[in-house]
Formats: sequence, structure tokens, C-alpha cells
Amino acid sequence: MASTAKDRSLPDGERLACDVLVVGGGPAAAWAALSAAEAGASVVLADKGYFGTSGATAPSNTGTWCVPPGEGRLAAVEARWKRTAGLGDRRWMLRCVDQSFENLSRLVEWGYPFPSDDGGNLYVANLRGPDYMRFMRAQVAKRGVRILDHHPLLELLGDGHAVAGARGLSRRSGASFEIAAGAVVLASGGCAYFERILGGTGLTGDGHLFAAEAGAAMSGLEFTAKYTLAPRGSSLNKGLPFRWASFYRADGTPLRGPDGEPVTNGIGAAERLIADALTQGEVLARFDLADPAIAEALRRGQPNCFTPYERMGLDPFRDLFPVELKFEGTVRGTGGIRIASADCSVGVPGLFAAGDAASRENVTGGVSGGGAVNASWAMASGWWAGRGASLAARRPAAQSGRRLTALGRAGLRPSEEARPVDLARAVAEVRGRIAPLARNYRRHAETLAEGRRAVEAVWRDVEAHLQADGAGRLRAREVAAVTAVTRWTLAAAELRTETRGAHRRSDFPETDVALARRITVAGLRTVRAEWDEPAEALLEGAAS
Repeated sequence: MASTAKDRSLPDGERLACDVLVVGGGPAAAWAALSAAEAGASVVLADKGYFGTSGATAPSNTGTWCVPPGEGRLAAVEARWKRTAGLGDRRWMLRCVDQSFENLSRLVEWGYPFPSDDGGNLYVANLRGPDYMRFMRAQVAKRGVRILDHHPLLELLGDGHAVAGARGLSRRSGASFEIAAGAVVLASGGCAYFERILGGTGLTGDGHLFAAEAGAAMSGLEFTAKYTLAPRGSSLNKGLPFRWASFYRADGTPLRGPDGEPVTNGIGAAERLIADALTQGEVLARFDLADPAIAEALRRGQPNCFTPYERMGLDPFRDLFPVELKFEGTVRGTGGIRIASADCSVGVPGLFAAGDAASRENVTGGVSGGGAVNASWAMASGWWAGRGASLAARRPAAQSGRRLTALGRAGLRPSEEARPVDLARAVAEVRGRIAPLARNYRRHAETLAEGRRAVEAVWRDVEAHLQADGAGRLRAREVAAVTAVTRWTLAAAELRTETRGAHRRSDFPETDVALARRITVAGLRTVRAEWDEPAEALLEGAAS
């Protein structure tokens, strides 16, 4: 296959072929493409945006779960497992730390510009998102991967036995194209439910919908009530500076906890107090606990965190400013496509998932993986999925001539008569049932049931009547995907009648030890939420 850095726009009706098709443009997609290419597969990577700049990692700094080989691995995993709300899997966690350390070592070998400490030792635990993704793009292109920028995929293709490719469109021209593939890796990122956060514009759960249409299930979607503090009205969702914040009510008096002490450190246990206060009125913040040295370090290390304050004309270390909690969904939450085997297959022949598109319960359990664990999971799962897909593509059935069938439905092929659907209204209706702090931070049976009824009505309208043409197909599929993920999220949240990790129920405020199990959700026409096996009984042989 010819190697190109990027394709401006494929002509209408173009048909490509490859061994492995990677869907997405973040770190998991990059590692999947590298892994498959190094295994000898021909690879196409198709990104909704420009590979290397799209997604949640590119505009961020991110730590990694960097654990060198040795006895310390077991201690690190055990310490982290205790924070997984009983749903992590130690075997997967060990695999993740080992694979991510190998991949960090590869970055050193390839010449990634890690910083050095005063002793000249490389500091490999942190990655600057823009540099990291620019570097990864260069590595992917160097290995002959064909990169399709601004060519979002709309649906998967199947041959009756396995997933066998995908169809998409060019954002520049609206032209259609098709890619026949021996296997597909969904590394399309999480679902931000149309929330306005950094890098989140294109994170609409597309891969989740594709997987469900192919017959896969979701897991962990109840652990999506993850919010991050931000200056009110901005898209910023990088909360590190709030570790040094104090919080105040609208009249300037300190916000106080039940013990009467002032509330500080907004990324710690105080978050719940701040959330409650925000449902009652305005909350102000100031980074007044940072000394000058810390303030300077934050400005140098997190420069994009301070752009909103500069635009507002204030100094957040001296001035009070209003805050809000930004909903981050599965981007920093946990749930996604259910992983069925050690190579990140989703249980459907020819289909694999990696990164934020996949459920991270194996390594994070019912809590957020923050930056570090999530970043290492992207490295590790991308590598495993790329290798698994390259092996799947070598099977004789994946090599022979196959008749391909389109698997996409909602937004492309309505089940009933096609007619106009108000997409703006659909988005507002769905977001109103999943994003608001007052109803989603702490959930309740009544609001969950009401939300499910409202979102089901939107889904019925989209599934039965929405049919878009040309470039409009992308928005139609995004709306369908977010609606589908919201249905699954609410169903899982309704079934888990307890408070655990990032799932909080005001009507069930305690943790039920008998419910240390995962919830699998599946189905499009009808949603089915079911209890899975206890966490440590899942995926036998995954440690191999």
C-alpha cells in the first residue's frame, strides 16, 4: 500500500483495502496502528479530525502509570486496586503497567523529547499532549500507515460472519468511501455527551454505536458521573490548579464543610461539598493556597489552563472567579465497549476496541483513571488491539473475497418512513437528562426513570425517521450515537441500586458489598442491562 502523510479528500465512491483499519486519532489509535504495522499488517488510520490534534490528549499534559519492572509492580497495583471500588482486575492492571512501561521505553528509543531532571535522568512519567501526539503521528507515518485526516467513519461493514471494514465520508466534500479490512480497531475515544470540553467536540460515542450495531455490549457506563471544576463559561476541564484553591459563596464568605472548616482542594474529597453548593447557588474560587513558586510552576506546566482567566482579565491567584463543574462523561469516566479477551476483542469476530472507547473497568474499576491510568491504558490496550487485529486479519476467512453488508442503521437507514427530525431539539432533550449537575451528580430512581422515558422517545424518533444525506450524515450519526450511549448509561445507573465510585445514588447512599459486580448493557431496539460475573472472575487467561 502506498504510504502518505495524509489524504486531502478521497474521491466519491473510492474503495480502499487493508489488513487492519484503525478508527480514531488519539494515543490508543496511534499505538494500535504502530502495533499492527510492526506485526506486518497493512494499516489505514481514519480520523474524524486531524490525527495528532484531535481528541482529549492533544490539548493536555498527561501523566502515565509508570511502574518499572521489579517487585514494586505488585505493590503499585495493589495500592491502586484498593481505589477501584472493588471492580478492578489485578491481572489486567499488571499487564497494563508492564505494557505501558514497554511502550514508554519505545518512546525513549524512538527519540521522544522527555525532560531530564537535575541529574540528567529522563523523566518518562509525563507526556506533553501536543508534543506527544505530533511525535506519534510521525512514527505512524514512518511505518507506512495510510492516514486519512478529516475522513470520519459512519458505519461498519460485515460479511455475515465478521466485521470486515467500514464506510465513511470526507468532511471537505461529503464524498463517500469504503474500506475493506481484515479487522477493525475502534479507538474512537469516549463520549462527552455534547459537553463543551477541551478536545471533546468529536467525542460523541461513534465507536460505541458501531460496536453495538455489530453485536457487542457495553460495560461500566454507570460510572460516568465524572465532573471537573472549571471557570464558569469556559471549555476548560483541567482541574489540577484547583488543588490549591479555596472556595467562597457569592457574598464572598468562605464555603464551609459540615465541620465548620473552610472548603479547599477542589479535586479532592471537597468536590461533593462544592457540587452540593453549586446546586444551591453561585460558588467562587481563588488559587490562594499556592505560593509564588507553585503558581509559577503551574503557569509553566499547564499554560492552557490559564488562557480562560487571561481572557477574563483576572489573576486566579488573587481574584475570585465563579466556577462550575463540567460533565466529562466517559472521557474521564470509566465505561465503554465491553472487552471480551486479552487481545481487546469485543466478542465479535474481526472487531477490537482500545483506549477510551473501551471500558476501563479492568484497570480503573468504578472510579476515574484520571490522566495517569487512562493514558497508560491507551498505550497498552492500543498495542494489544493492534496486535490482535493483525492476527485476525491473517485468517483465511479474512483474506478471501467477501460480500460486504452495511451494519449502520439509526441516522442512515430509518426503520420507518423518513421524515425531518429536529436534531438541535434532540440534542437538548438528551443532554438535559444526562449532563445537569442537579440530576446526574447524585442520581435518583425517579429522575433516572423520567430520563429514560424522554431519551427513549428521542431514540424512537431518530431510529425510525432520521435519514441524512451528504455531509449531514456525520451529524445524524453523532446524534444517534450520543442518544444510544445515554440510553445505556441511564439503564445501567438505574440497575445499580447503590453508591459506588463515580456512581452516586441519593436514594441508595451506601455501598452494597453484594453488588461488587459489573453491569453489561446491550441492545438498540430494546436496551438490556444485566449483572455480570464478579469482577475477578472475568476474562480468565487475561494475564497470559
